[in-house]
Amino acid sequence: MNSTVDKVWTILTDFDSYPNLNPFIKYFKGTPKEGNKIEVKVVPPNSNGMIFKPTILKFTPKKELRWLGRLFIPGLFDGEHIFELISNNDGTTTLIQREKFHGILVPLLKNSLDDTKAGFDLMNKKIKEICEINL
Repeated sequence: MNSTVDKVWTILTDFDSYPNLNPFIKYFKGTPKEGNKIEVKVVPPNSNGMIFKPTILKFTPKKELRWLGRLFIPGLFDGEHIFELISNNDGTTTLIQREKFHGILVPLLKNSLDDTKAGFDLMNKKIKEICEINL
């Protein structure tokens, strides 16, 4: 996107604004510090959403935010959500948002994971739009 890493990180981590600005993650509660539990509500398209309490795995300012959420017990349905920022050294930034799913329920929930991908896309577009205002 046509924005610096600093600005993209500021928008990405403006958790108080998520309810009004983020079409996918409707809220993020807690302190993003490695080892901390947070509370997140995601609302993929065609879904009522889900609240979960993942653990922050990595929080490196202006580089990476990563958490691990689980459905009930480890190995049932685990999702590692990753945001990575890469400076292109020309005033632009690449934002990579992805999720790694593991567990025995993953094949059964495959269709709902497509909606999750669509939610990532909506969020990425909104962050881009906000970051590129007033260029």
